[in-house]
Amino acid sequence: MKPFEQFIDQMMESARRVQARDPKAATDIIQQALAQAGLVAPQQETAANPQAPEFVDLNSPPAWSKRKPRPRPAPKADQELPGRFIAGSHSGEAGSRRYKLYIPAHMPAGRRPLIVMLHGCTQNPDDFAVGTGMNALAEETGCLVLYPEQDGRANRSHCWNWFEPGHQARDAGEPGILAGMTRQVMKEYDAEPSQVFVAGMSAGGAMAAVLGAEYPELFAAIGVHSGLPAGSARDMISGLQAMKKPGRARSLREAVPVIVFHGDADHVVNSANGEAVLEQFVGAHAGLRATPLHASEAGSTDGGRRSTRRAWRNEEGRTMAEHWTVHGAGHAWAGGNAAGSHTDALGPNASREMLRFFLQ
Repeated sequence: MKPFEQFIDQMMESARRVQARDPKAATDIIQQALAQAGLVAPQQETAANPQAPEFVDLNSPPAWSKRKPRPRPAPKADQELPGRFIAGSHSGEAGSRRYKLYIPAHMPAGRRPLIVMLHGCTQNPDDFAVGTGMNALAEETGCLVLYPEQDGRANRSHCWNWFEPGHQARDAGEPGILAGMTRQVMKEYDAEPSQVFVAGMSAGGAMAAVLGAEYPELFAAIGVHSGLPAGSARDMISGLQAMKKPGRARSLREAVPVIVFHGDADHVVNSANGEAVLEQFVGAHAGLRATPLHASEAGSTDGGRRSTRRAWRNEEGRTMAEHWTVHGAGHAWAGGNAAGSHTDALGPNASREMLRFFLQ
């Protein structure tokens, strides 16, 4: 059995022990699993609850991935771009977070689009910017690119807390913080309100789905890469279960256009979650008669990977959804720069395709 699969099985066994009203056994199993994964020291205790583990990283492979649970330093490649990559912060009723904002050197006249990019676990804005190559594309299109940064005090591995109910609703928790930050940057840098988009990877992709579900008036479209549907978990255990085998996604009354990327060899977040995201958002457009446009097998990319693309259009001819399955790809940003973490340079360029979809 693979280590990550063993870890999930241990978490699910602990859930069964809780249901059997044996909390001590459940705690022992969780503690053992976390220690084996390298997420906590053996027998680690917290001040708030002496029997509870401090943290569970739900979206990145722990010790067996040989990746330490902390953000990577900024690679140098992105520092050569002509635009400005500035640091800032946002504080509001829901809380505060820091961010980085890329301002292209060649700005078009008038208001410009804003892309919000949500990093995955163990990443930070600099790492994510380099890995996705989005800043270089911003120079081509004149877009502003906002990279919110998860606080290590909110999640030790810098994952967005998509699996907690307190971070799944409008105007509360991290969705409230991210929406407030987006509005602040829109105002300060004169972004075009009708062209504000959000995309994310893994935990960031799951949070992008939450934002698309909760703020359809703010975000014109979303991109979910290797993520999960909005509201797919209610706690740590159900989050782990959803990553391995997604359940039925909750229905949305209103939804925005969505583009989904997922590798079919992803052993961290099962690729069925990509289908679940698609079902959740396309289902909300049933009144518009969104139907499959086509299914095509794309040829090999320059890097060698093949992908299958499906698209849906409404009766007005507007593309409402796209789903890209990247064959042979794992838990990584397709077409990314190897200088960043969690990237796969062999796949189709997810960043370029997302921008095309957003700006169409």
